[in-house]
Parts: sequence; structure tokens; C-alpha cells
Amino acid sequence: MNVKFLLSFSTFLLIYSLLSFYIGWNIHVWLLNAFQIDARWGISVFLMFFAYSYIIGQMVKSLMWLKMLGSFWLAVFQFALIVLPVVNLFVWLISLTTISLNTSITTAGFLVLILFIVYMLFGLFNAYQPVIRKYHIEIPRKQAKKKTLRVAMASDMHFGGLSGKNHAKRLVTMINKLDPDLIVFPGDLVDDDPGIFQKEKMDKTLRNLQAPLGVYAVLGNHEYYGGKIKELTKIMKKVNVHILQDEIVTIDRSIQIIGRKDKTDKHRKTMEELLIGADSLLPKLVLDHQPSELQEIMDSGSDIVLSGHTHRGQIAPNHLITRKIFEVDWGFKKKEQLNVIVSSGFGFWGPPIRIGSRSEIIQLDITFTD
Repeated sequence: MNVKFLLSFSTFLLIYSLLSFYIGWNIHVWLLNAFQIDARWGISVFLMFFAYSYIIGQMVKSLMWLKMLGSFWLAVFQFALIVLPVVNLFVWLISLTTISLNTSITTAGFLVLILFIVYMLFGLFNAYQPVIRKYHIEIPRKQAKKKTLRVAMASDMHFGGLSGKNHAKRLVTMINKLDPDLIVFPGDLVDDDPGIFQKEKMDKTLRNLQAPLGVYAVLGNHEYYGGKIKELTKIMKKVNVHILQDEIVTIDRSIQIIGRKDKTDKHRKTMEELLIGADSLLPKLVLDHQPSELQEIMDSGSDIVLSGHTHRGQIAPNHLITRKIFEVDWGFKKKEQLNVIVSSGFGFWGPPIRIGSRSEIIQLDITFTD
């Protein structure tokens, strides 16, 4: 661990702690004014425990409940940092009028509490009640045997803790209702470590997926973070989910799936290297977790690329950041012959909260044209 990293990490912890104390201070002031409760030390201890629970749970795998608790804190943290400065300014402006400071603080606190409850309920609904997004595209048939192909796609499930067994069952039920020919998962199937995924028998749940042409997946950055790619690959193979790592498979003499390793892998092949020996007479569908090399994929002559990773920011206004980082952070774009589709994901990272985004499954209907 080098000095530069330690300094950066220490700076992060200091700023993070100060911001957490800022949130605690606001809660203390409200409780004192609204209920005459002075609980500054209790609030400080509670918030520090709450604030660091995700980090501790991530480091100590046996304390997964702490990681789950900390996931909710991440939603509280972002909400508070957006809302509280506005509220503080509002209270200060009100204090310049004849309205008492106690009244303005008390009223503002109750309004924030109501807004927070709405925020959490709405965010939970968006996270746990996925929608079906439908796209229809036409691509050159070349020598494809089929005339049409229905693909069901789900990315970023992050199966593990809060994205658990019931969410996995929801995925299977919704996908099977689409009656797809082919199912694909463009990365982040599990949340880092596949331990809980297997312990809760979510792998057995995925065995119920039905598609005559099979189920194919690629790895995302979180599988690399977990460091148990070999274990995950074996688990998925047993339930007929084929993980492609810089591999090409031909599906029913109609389309080739190019499954890329995640960009996290510094040894992954370029598109040019991958397509050596590929059949130029068949359409090409690329699975690439991060939508970050669209130009290279387009230049390779591929017809479709399916990605995830961005979550569309998951909680607004984070979508403004993902929109700046990626050429396509969500939805569809035609880039010359290449059809780009980026999903906001079926699961979520951290808190099971989505504001300004929605958990989704993609139904892609492909027509091969002469």
C-alpha cells in the first residue's frame, strides 16, 4: 500500500466523516427544536456506525448484514447531501422574517421527513418492480437461417444481498413470459462474491429460464472485484448459463454472439483480435458490459451491441454524470450500421433505490432483412 493511496484514502475518510457529522448535526438541531431532545452524542455514535457499516461489511464477508444496512445509508447520504443544504438556506432566509427560528426549523424538519419517506417508497418501487422495454430493429440477413429472433436481455442483477431470491424469481418469471428465442446477460450477474447467490440457491432459480437457443452471459466489473470468476463460471455452467470470456458462438446458423471480457480485464482482446476466424456471412451481436468502446465495435462491422453497467445513474441526479461519461448511458442509438442498446439494469448497486431510473428487462425483436 503506497503513501499516495493512504493519503487519498485518509482524505476521503475525513471528508466522508465530516459530511456524515453534518447530517447528524441537522438531525440533532431538529430534534432539539421540535421535541427538546438533546441526543447529540447518541446521534453521532449511531450515524458513524451507520455510515461505516457498508465499508466494514464489504471488508468482513461474515458481516453481510452490515453491508446491507450500509446500502440503505448510501441512499440516506445522497438524499441528505442534496436536500439539507437547500433546507439550511431556506431556514436562514426565513429567519430574516418575523417567523421564529424554532418554528421554521421544526416545520422544515417535518417536511424533510415526509419527503424522505416518499423518496424511499418511490425508490423501492422503482427498484423492485421492473418494466419491460421493447425494441425492434432490422439488420442485414446475410446468410442467417432465421427471419426473426427475439432476445431477452437483463444486465446488472447484482444478485446477492438485497437483490435476492425473490428478485431472481421475478427475473425468471418476467423473462419466460416474453417467450424469447435467446436470453443474454451483459455482466454483473452477482454482487462481487457468488457466495450468497449460491447459498440462497438463486442459481437453481436461474435454471428455470427457458429459451430454445440458450442463455449466454459475460462478466462485469463486479465479478472481477469479487475475484471468484472460476467459481461463478462453474456455478453458471451447471444451470445452463454459458459465460463467454472473449469467445464467439454461432446461434442456430443465424447470428454470432461475441462475448467480451469486461474492460476491467487489462488482457481482454480487441474486437479485431476477437473477430479473427469469425464468419463474415453472419450478423454479429456483441455483449460488452461497459458501453465504452462503441467506435471500435462499430468499426469491426458488428450489427448489435448490448451493454449495461451505467444503471442510468440509479439515483438522480447521477444520470447527469453517466450521460457525460458514456456516449450512450441508457436506451437506444443507431451508430452507422451498429445498433446500440444500453440497459439501466435489472438489479441495483448498494441501496435498493432508483430515482430517475427503473429496473428493467429488454425485449429485443430482430428482423433479418434481405
